[in-house]
Amino acid sequence: MNEFQKGMFDKIQKKANIDPNEVFQVANSVKNADFSDEATVRNLVRRLATLANKPLSKEKEDQLVRTIITNKMPADFNSLFKK
Repeated sequence: MNEFQKGMFDKIQKKANIDPNEVFQVANSVKNADFSDEATVRNLVRRLATLANKPLSKEKEDQLVRTIITNKMPADFNSLFKK
């Protein structure tokens, strides 16, 4: 793991209290995923919310799914956590 990846995972662990190994498991499971497929994206969003032990309203889930499907992801990871 390079320094950028380590820093990113450290931020994720601090902000969301997610074990980096669990993140890797999820990442490996979606390596070839079709992120234009709503069902795939919705499943991923739910898995990540569960990993983070964060409640996810239907409205927030829909917003995240739309953002990912339309490829309008923010360039800054911190802005994802603020929403």
